[in-house]
Amino acid sequence: MNLKGEKITLRAVEPEDVELMYAWENDPEVWHVSGTLAPFSRHALEQFAQNQSLDPFSAHQQRLIIETLAGEAIGTLDLFEIDPLNRRAGLGILIHRPENRGRGYAREALGLVVGYARNTLALEQLWCHIESDNEASQALFSGAGFRLAGCKKHWNWSPEGWKDEELWQRLFDEEKS
Repeated sequence: MNLKGEKITLRAVEPEDVELMYAWENDPEVWHVSGTLAPFSRHALEQFAQNQSLDPFSAHQQRLIIETLAGEAIGTLDLFEIDPLNRRAGLGILIHRPENRGRGYAREALGLVVGYARNTLALEQLWCHIESDNEASQALFSGAGFRLAGCKKHWNWSPEGWKDEELWQRLFDEEKS
């Protein structure tokens, strides 16, 4: 599956992506947004790439690689906790290198996956968690039609102290009325 936009393509994970995922998953700079506490092994990521299901409903997750039209993999987009009964999924996005941020890649990837979730997967909603001081992510998701639904106080510990975590949702049935 490839979802193509003007700047990027979202594509399935391939075995050759293991080294990239190894670097990204093991970068402590991004662990605070992914909830990672320990490094991933290459073996675990090889198993993940080999077992990436074609059916996101049975796997309850789907990782997509964000790739520029020039063929450079720059990040990942994850649908997780996919719930076919309640027709919802969590969403996480990573543009790994700072020099690739602010170029509209995440915005386009988010737009592509929203259409895919709504029209292909027939989901009713997408949700994400954003730390309350992450203004860039708040602007990204707000611009994609997500709305603040609630806040968990002192939810995440960081070297700077406790941070609140917000729940953002995009409900597709609200768009029909």
